[in-house]
Amino acid sequence: MKITLKAARVNADMTQEEVAKKLKKSKNTIVNYENGKSTPDIETGKALAALYGCSVDDLIFLPTVVL
Repeated sequence: MKITLKAARVNADMTQEEVAKKLKKSKNTIVNYENGKSTPDIETGKALAALYGCSVDDLIFLPTVVL
């Protein structure tokens, strides 16, 4: 199953601030990842997946799914 970064964060019951603090990033960076304005590097992608309890393959690094 594919899931957006925002949906994964919400499912993990975390705020953008909490994610930013755990990853040692700014809240603005997390917002940009979720809005598709920037893409996390591989290591950050792995860290996000670990925080959210899913695999990197499950995450969609775009704000919405385009079919």
